[in-house]
Amino acid sequence: MIHRIGSRNMEEVEKVKAEALQIIGVFQLLPKLVVFDLDYTLWPFYCECRSKHDTPYLFPHSRGILHALKSQNIHAAIASKSPTPDIATTYLDKLGIRSMFVAEEIFYSWTHKTDHFQKIHSKTGVPYNSMLFFDDDNSNIQEISKIGVTSILVRNGVNLEAFRNGLAKFSQNGNASKKNKQKRPK
Repeated sequence: MIHRIGSRNMEEVEKVKAEALQIIGVFQLLPKLVVFDLDYTLWPFYCECRSKHDTPYLFPHSRGILHALKSQNIHAAIASKSPTPDIATTYLDKLGIRSMFVAEEIFYSWTHKTDHFQKIHSKTGVPYNSMLFFDDDNSNIQEISKIGVTSILVRNGVNLEAFRNGLAKFSQNGNASKKNKQKRPK
C-alpha cells in the first residue's frame, strides 16, 4: 500500500525539495551517501510503540530532502536500531519511500550503530569519510563520528536547517582532510 500525498502536501514537498536543491548547490564537496536514523529523525515516533496497521507520517521536510538527494544522485541509506524492523519496513512501504534507499540496516544492536555502518559500507563501498549521518541520539552521533562519518544531531527531525548544517560540516571536514594530505609530486 503506497501512501498518497494530497496536492497541497505535494506542493510543500516540492517547495522543500527546491530549497534543499539550492542548499546542495552551495557546496562543492558533497557526500556520496546520506544515512538517516528513522525514529525521531525521519518520522516523529518510535516504531515499537505503534502497530503495522497505523498510518505513518514523516517530519515535514523529510520527503522533500529525500527527493532532492535522489534528483542529485546522492544516495541515501537507513541505520536504525529499531527492535521492530518489520514495522519500520512496513512504514517505509506505506510512505512510498523505501525505493529511495540503497541500503537499509534496521535491527536492534547494543552497539552505537557501528554494526549498521559496517554493513552499509560493505553493501555500498562508500568510505566512511564520504558519508553524512543524521540521528536524534547523541551517543550514536559521538560513536559514528569516531569512525570518520560526518554526524549531525537532530532535535526535531531532519529539516532544512539540519540539512544545511550537515552539508556545511561535511564540506568543512572534507576540506580539512584535503589540507592534511601531502601533495604528491607529479
